[in-house]
Amino acid sequence: MSDDARDAGLVAMISSILGGNKRAEAAHPPPLADFMPAPPPVGPAPELAQIPEAESPKLQDASDQAVVVPKPVAPGPPLTPDGKRLLSADVIADLVLGELRKIEDFPASGVSVTVYGYRHWNAMITFAPFSTTFQNATRFRQALPDLVFKLRRFVALEI
Repeated sequence: MSDDARDAGLVAMISSILGGNKRAEAAHPPPLADFMPAPPPVGPAPELAQIPEAESPKLQDASDQAVVVPKPVAPGPPLTPDGKRLLSADVIADLVLGELRKIEDFPASGVSVTVYGYRHWNAMITFAPFSTTFQNATRFRQALPDLVFKLRRFVALEI
């Protein structure tokens, strides 16, 4: 292996650790609340007033009223049969990183989250040299399993 090839490999590895990848550029990942299911309705549905046929909009003259076209709804991420959102590994990694950034003293750069697995996906956090202290890194690594456990209830990994 030539020295030029070895140097190019080291440069690529260092740039990916220090934020050369696309995940480090994302400043604000989507909040976790966007991917949690909506709470069920609290009470019975309110009864709708019935419109007599004579007053029905379809029987009135169309020239008197403007036609209202409903806006198309952008489809969200697909759902699994058990109601979980089906997301790619990069999106889940951004969610995990966004939640970890809420912890006090979390570094602004030099952190990478990797999502791996299939049905029971998991996440791994790595730190660049000198991005944080050993004690803080240990604290963040201990918080990661709880966060992954909570996210697994709402999110499934797309393969």
